[in-house]
Amino acid sequence: MKYIDLFNHLKKIENYTDSEIEIDQNLVMRNFTFDSNYRFILPGGLGNNDDYEFIPSVPEDYEPDVIQEMLNKRDAEILENIKFRYHMIMPKKETKAKGIILMFHGFNEKTWYKYLPWAKHIVDKTGKSIVMFPIAFHMNRAPAVWSSTREMYRVSEQRKMRHPDVICSSLSNVAISTRLHNKPQRFIWSGLQTYYDVIDFVENFKEGLHPAIDKDASIDFFSYSIGTFLGEILMMSNKDGHFSNSKYATFCGGAVFNRLSPVSKFILDSEANVSLYSYVVEHLDSHMKRDEVLRHYMHTHPEGNNFRSMLNYRVLTECREEVFRKMSHQFYAITLAKDEVVPAYEVINTLQGSRRDIPINIEILDYPYKYIHEDPFPALPKIADEVDEQFRFTFDKISAFLQS
Repeated sequence: MKYIDLFNHLKKIENYTDSEIEIDQNLVMRNFTFDSNYRFILPGGLGNNDDYEFIPSVPEDYEPDVIQEMLNKRDAEILENIKFRYHMIMPKKETKAKGIILMFHGFNEKTWYKYLPWAKHIVDKTGKSIVMFPIAFHMNRAPAVWSSTREMYRVSEQRKMRHPDVICSSLSNVAISTRLHNKPQRFIWSGLQTYYDVIDFVENFKEGLHPAIDKDASIDFFSYSIGTFLGEILMMSNKDGHFSNSKYATFCGGAVFNRLSPVSKFILDSEANVSLYSYVVEHLDSHMKRDEVLRHYMHTHPEGNNFRSMLNYRVLTECREEVFRKMSHQFYAITLAKDEVVPAYEVINTLQGSRRDIPINIEILDYPYKYIHEDPFPALPKIADEVDEQFRFTFDKISAFLQS
């Protein structure tokens, strides 16, 4: 089946309701429920009373009530983010997976559509099962209204009126842009929540509590874009040695946060980017002095220090590079020559270090058709053959690494 046909087939059959969905004669998609134990660290939770809001230079720029009501709820009260379903793609013949690959997606993703063919290809080639784990407030961990064209059109129009100079504001990114513009610390707290959720997931199956994963199953990673940020922090922190033998393949990801260019109609608008950069890069130390809870998580916990090192290229550089050097044999990265969101040279700067002396294998590919970071394999009939060839070429490489 060509990529375009596979994409459309998987998009059609995917759902969160059925316990098991047949993909083909060899593979199934199984759905499971996850409950997060970390709502308390989110803004508005029992352990996080920080009410900081980014103050625009002009007070009138404050978002109107309709936006506040729809998007600026207390994060700890958004139940879709606390209890959610996740997909697992696995060989049909296996009752319990002997090896899993944790898959992490990109920023502002609302569906798994483009990832489904990627996951199927990796499972076909490696024989390992893929767990498609959603990042906090993404995919089905976000209220459906945030993806509603009708509702987001209203919000988008008001946002453009409030911020007439905004660049790349769109229906697709207005929810996440408004939320991060208003409270940029959400980036940190949702990232930490997801980190702890993944650790809980791993520790639960290691205790024999997962119905489809063997307690001794191997753990590897595949991530794309900002999902690599999460995966890198998991690997760097390596809680209790869980990931000492893990392989890590990344596609279009790997650079530290302040070397990314996320302003895009599919990711973030320019106003949100300014607010986020101000908080997590320029003034994070000031916020840590102001906020005792933030300081506790970001300074005393290993995952917090690793998080900080991945926010700013010049922060904890030697520590970050030493960790990557020690686990260089575990990493493999594919970047794209025309990627403007996560530029290839910035992935090299991060993963191979400032002196280019970290031996992580990084390949730069370039496809013969028009592509962008957010859509490396366009499902378009006119270029279906070229896309199919490049898709297989790319994911054969990724699968071979994860299988080795």
